[in-house]
Amino acid sequence: MSERPVIAFLTGGYSAEAEISYKSAITIEKNIDTDRFEVYKIDIRKDGWWHTAANGDDIQVDRNDFSLNFHNQKVVFDGVFIGIHGTPGEDGKLQGYFDMIGLPYTTCDAASSALTFNKRYTVAVAAFAGIHVARSLHLFSNRHASAVSIAAQLNLPVFVKPNNGGSSIGMSKVNKAEDLPEALEKAFLEDDQVLVEEFIEGREFTIGVFRHKGDIVTLPFTEVITKKEFFDFEAKYEGLSEEITPAVVSDDIAEKVRQTAAKVYQVFNCSGVIRIDFIYNEAIGQPFLLEINTVPGQSEASIVPQQVNAMGWTLRDFYSALLDEALTGK
Repeated sequence: MSERPVIAFLTGGYSAEAEISYKSAITIEKNIDTDRFEVYKIDIRKDGWWHTAANGDDIQVDRNDFSLNFHNQKVVFDGVFIGIHGTPGEDGKLQGYFDMIGLPYTTCDAASSALTFNKRYTVAVAAFAGIHVARSLHLFSNRHASAVSIAAQLNLPVFVKPNNGGSSIGMSKVNKAEDLPEALEKAFLEDDQVLVEEFIEGREFTIGVFRHKGDIVTLPFTEVITKKEFFDFEAKYEGLSEEITPAVVSDDIAEKVRQTAAKVYQVFNCSGVIRIDFIYNEAIGQPFLLEINTVPGQSEASIVPQQVNAMGWTLRDFYSALLDEALTGK
């Protein structure tokens, strides 16, 4: 038996974000320290949970205890590195399963994952904690307000986006009330809940936060300057944005962003690494929370790897720290 902790590295997923999960997997696989951890990649798909062995055989995970069987030899795991964006890796479903069978993992717990996956509930809890957020409406597919009603309650422009999900899939910026129906239809194709949120003028910052040896650590944060009207899927993943890491800001702005990010991490009882998106509104001199990503992207185009590098760490050290935190709780 190996003396190294045996780790299941999960990729894939059930949503359109699986495409991003597979891109992240390339970076994660390349940088997990296999001298310290024995790693098995598992592809979570709707047709099953699969590990591809070195000889090319596909071995299905036994979901009764999350184990693998190699020619009558059982492989059990000490912990799980979750690299799945979207459901079921980012919304608490897998976390609840692992809690029931007693396996530690590298992300937020089931409750925090489920809460932060719902954008509306995220901003509601944040506002209750005194964190600045935009005014918004929460719409449901079987009962939602008309475009006229939305325009009467919120100031245009607004963002219309699926309430659950990420990578800006199904998201639109709406400047005119007559464009609301098309934007709502696009968002409802991705989710049966939609968030309509007032546009906040300001600079867009995004910051990674994680816990290391018991302390909350904020990574050097990034300013995002998009070539599109907003930071959409193409801007994020197809090079249509400029990302400046670390952001060039005054000490006062930097401290406000870092302090707010650490507060968010604490308020939502987060674990592992998260990425928080803010708009810094210079008119009132405060960051506004947009959303929390509890499984942030790790692909070559992703922001957290840039921030880890800016902090002076290697990704190998960073992923080891995440696994150590998950396995030992400190």
